[in-house]
Amino acid sequence: MKKYEVMFIVRPDLEEQKITEIAENMKKVLETNGATIVEEKPWGQRELAYEINKYKTGYYFLYVVESNDSKATEEFDRIARISEDVIRSLIVKVEAEEKR
Repeated sequence: MKKYEVMFIVRPDLEEQKITEIAENMKKVLETNGATIVEEKPWGQRELAYEINKYKTGYYFLYVVESNDSKATEEFDRIARISEDVIRSLIVKVEAEEKR
């Protein structure tokens, strides 16, 4: 199984309920495409390193997922890119740790 860290930032000008709904929808995209959520970390509202679409803060979410293939992460990336509510996303493949 491949392990990925999926991070995304949601617009700060939305209501809390809408932000939670967006995070759940993004989680469902991963799960319906064959990924298993191993860990879920909502980081809350944080300042951005640089302004994105006139936003200086955003709500950060991090999911650690496992999947047999990249189908789930590719679909997540596609949905995140077309969503007006997700202002940035990043998917990183986690390499297996070496045993000593």
